[in-house]
Amino acid sequence: MRNTRTRTRRAALAATAVTAALVLAACGNDDGTTGSGHQGHGSTPTSSSATAASGAHNAQDVSFAQGMIPHHRQALEMARLAADRASSAKVKDLAARIEKAQDPEISTMSGWLKAWNEKVPASGGSMNSMDSMPGMDHSAHSTGSGMSGMMDDEEMKKLAKASGNGFDTMFLTMMVEHHRGAVEMATAEKTKGRYGPATAMADDIVTGQTAEITEMNKLLGKG
Repeated sequence: MRNTRTRTRRAALAATAVTAALVLAACGNDDGTTGSGHQGHGSTPTSSSATAASGAHNAQDVSFAQGMIPHHRQALEMARLAADRASSAKVKDLAARIEKAQDPEISTMSGWLKAWNEKVPASGGSMNSMDSMPGMDHSAHSTGSGMSGMMDDEEMKKLAKASGNGFDTMFLTMMVEHHRGAVEMATAEKTKGRYGPATAMADDIVTGQTAEITEMNKLLGKG
């Protein structure tokens, strides 16, 4: 009788162990992976940071992102002034398009740098962002050295004080130079960069901002 009870208990324990193993196996797939390690239907989309971490990149990619972020931030500062100070509807429209294009790119590039464990330029003003980056030459924004195309503090203050037709002319003149600097930086990334999304963004910048330079020159009567 005792042997019968022992065998029954062992059988019950064995059945419990099998059931527990099956439950654990099922729970193990609740993270969205299949037995082969691939993402299942219930998985969350891969983040841009995770993608950047897994993608091959080089020093040029890092330099491009660290330089273009403050460059874009200054363009946004300039563009946001146009809403209240520009007199031309075409200038206001251009400024709105610049903001729409460049603001998301700042977020994207910041995500790359975080994923690469690289420094993201500090916010709080375009010139401060430039000064936070080592090796940047801020003495001449039009010579092609350092942060090409960046305006200095005095130029930004003059733009902020301008209005009407005077603002339009100053904004367009400054933004043409600013865009040329961005195109120069993006061209270097296309040539020397390794990270696919970064070189693709650089290509978009070259195409888009070259077209906007032509548009702005026409508004200035130079086209």
